[in-house]
Amino acid sequence: MNLDMATLLPTIAKASYLIAAVLFILGIKRMSSPVTARKGIVQAGIGMVLATLATFAITGGDNLGLIIGAIALGVIPTWLWGKKVAMTDMPQMVALFNGMGGGSAAAIGAGEMIKFVHTGAVPSKTTLVLAVVGALIGSISMSGSVIAWAKLDGRMDKRFTFPGQQYFNLLVFIVTLALGAMLVMKLEVPIIVAFFALALLVGVLMTLPIGGADMPVVISLYNAFTGLAVAFEGYVMQIEALIIAGMVVGAAGMLLTQLMAKAMNRPISGVLFSNFGGGGQSAADIKGSMKPIEASDAASLLYMADKVVIVPGYGMAVAQAQHKIWELCKQLRERGKEIKFAIHPVAGRMPGHMNVLLAEAGVPYDLIVDMDEINPEFATTDVAIVIGANDVVNPVAKTDKSSPIYGMPILDVANARQVIVIKRGKGAGFAGIENALFYQDNCKMLYADGQAAAASLSTELKQIDGGGGH
Repeated sequence: MNLDMATLLPTIAKASYLIAAVLFILGIKRMSSPVTARKGIVQAGIGMVLATLATFAITGGDNLGLIIGAIALGVIPTWLWGKKVAMTDMPQMVALFNGMGGGSAAAIGAGEMIKFVHTGAVPSKTTLVLAVVGALIGSISMSGSVIAWAKLDGRMDKRFTFPGQQYFNLLVFIVTLALGAMLVMKLEVPIIVAFFALALLVGVLMTLPIGGADMPVVISLYNAFTGLAVAFEGYVMQIEALIIAGMVVGAAGMLLTQLMAKAMNRPISGVLFSNFGGGGQSAADIKGSMKPIEASDAASLLYMADKVVIVPGYGMAVAQAQHKIWELCKQLRERGKEIKFAIHPVAGRMPGHMNVLLAEAGVPYDLIVDMDEINPEFATTDVAIVIGANDVVNPVAKTDKSSPIYGMPILDVANARQVIVIKRGKGAGFAGIENALFYQDNCKMLYADGQAAAASLSTELKQIDGGGGH
């Protein structure tokens, strides 16, 4: 029986898209656990390769050069960057790459609209609406993610506001929607250009006033936007793999965004339409004073402790101190101390940031405890070591109604018998809020680079008893 390859290839491609979509779903499922995350990434990667090969099969040789060029342009620089990027820069890279995904979806929408104009084809209203909506969401995700990257990378102020900002943003958004509606009624190139220009501007305007403390939520939200944009454009191009993968990414991103917003006790609308950061109590308004401690005295507290909880934050990533901290913890465990690591849902600057750092250092997964589980244990903790964390341990979230972080669930480090804060200086955290924990009677400040401080504590601990047991 002779088979027509022109008929057979699209069928094979459709089946390959389905298999790729299943691999995407299974891969994302495995990424939910540090134990299986690496296998999940590989699994999803295999699905992506399969979907790419299927696309080669159905596009024919006409666009082969463009496809290979686009893949080379996308893969080579990002592969080199990914191999060299520091863990401290990972949130910026995630934000930027997510923006590129949104931009790709927007570019697909633009290409399809222009193709309809030049060919005179009349798409269905459903197809045209989804093309416009996908292009709008993708454009917002792209430009918004670029602003988020600039803020995280220190290239832009964390907040940018001006009088009447929300009303101006709303006006620009309404005009953009109006242009989108005009495109659904009649496709014209000038309207397409104006629509995309304003859609990109909406993303910029929406992200500019958002404060630094909300950046993890914003990155997650834009990730969801990118997934939805890809799904809509997949429908326009009738590519099942894009539809399924986009919906999975969009749903997962939206769920993660809601969980993170809940962890901060803030509605998503509060993230997008209010300025989180700055304000609250100043140092002059907080009772007490910061009390410095030397590494030798801090080591003595650890030597006498039975239970120690480590609270990591972004500062630990900056100092690359996770390996030294784990070496210190291994010394303490050899002396019979109970050691745990307390993780706040939004510690660091993207979801799972601290978990990745600790896994990289070889910390066993069973020692890493989430906020809800560890909080009741702080009352029985002899020493809590805070390294690089700030806003997520600030007790004003429970006591100061004027603080922007009031109501945000925090790690109850203040309840520990002794708190040692490893910090390079006296500056406020990423949200720009003074931390009342640092002024409490049970809190001591070990001013040093995180890696150097951990090494000093380890050395001093060895000298107390010559490296012997408790």
